[in-house]
Amino acid sequence: MNIGLAVLGAGRIGRVHARAISQVGGARLVAVADAFEEAARALGAEHGAQVRDIDTILAAADVDAVVICTPTDTHAELIERAARAGKAIFCEKPIDLDATRARACLQVVEETGARLMVGFNRRFDPHFRALKEAIGAGRIGEVEMITITSRDPGPPPAEYIHSSGGIFKDMTIHDFDMARFLLGEEVTSVMARASVLVDPAIGECGDFDSASAILTTASGRQCLISNSRRAVYGYDQRIEVHGSAGMVQAMNQREADIEVATAEGFTRPPLLDFFMTRYTAAYAAEIAGFIAALSAGAEMSPGGEDGLRALLIAEAAQRSVKEGRAVTVDV
Repeated sequence: MNIGLAVLGAGRIGRVHARAISQVGGARLVAVADAFEEAARALGAEHGAQVRDIDTILAAADVDAVVICTPTDTHAELIERAARAGKAIFCEKPIDLDATRARACLQVVEETGARLMVGFNRRFDPHFRALKEAIGAGRIGEVEMITITSRDPGPPPAEYIHSSGGIFKDMTIHDFDMARFLLGEEVTSVMARASVLVDPAIGECGDFDSASAILTTASGRQCLISNSRRAVYGYDQRIEVHGSAGMVQAMNQREADIEVATAEGFTRPPLLDFFMTRYTAAYAAEIAGFIAALSAGAEMSPGGEDGLRALLIAEAAQRSVKEGRAVTVDV
């Protein structure tokens, strides 16, 4: 089966996904669309794909699926349009910045029978998947507590903050999804705290750059998340899972996995310093997984419900910070 795909959005993440499509056998990039035609032409030329507008793509018989990499405020509408056009859909997170709008979008997906995968790429990171497999194999017993550390090397520009949805919906949402993925139970309550410690301009935008959250499930399992927009030592991405019979952890990735010992002491290469390099393998595996599920008629995972659940946790975290108390997660 030769699956035809179209990438909507020729920016940074669109280029990453286009490259991943080109590496999967049985799939090809048919078309590219972008509001900036020059960006679309460059990406199309790189991969032998046509530049088309979105209406043409959704009506095209040679397009089986769309990969949505456009700005967040367009996601829900494009998902709905693609669903009604009978296309399979991969959409970068989040579905929308508002849970009510996301629910309405998912209702359209359900009514049309469309197939939707949401881009939580960290589930596909080989190190985090190995951690998940160790849990599934029972090597640490029953999961009891999880610690997720996720810190960016530096803050994004202030103009990005305005449209990002805030730290919990933009940054921590990846960790909320990972917490669900590893806990094996739904999160029922959130206690969160947030501050502006890195860049006053972020605070002026009404957002935070430093945040912590404790997620709790009905059985009492817990996940502690630590976020910062500044880690001067590199892109800090670690997970530790504590269980009844042991512990498993995924450590930071470096430019090379070596350690040098001299009379001056022990040194190691620096951490990878950008999400596009740290998660290169994850992005490739994610698109390969989408295409494989599409070919086999298998369940799309993570799906729309996963996207909604992570967004609901993010909204609970925002309320927790505002109200200074633990907040129940909506269902």
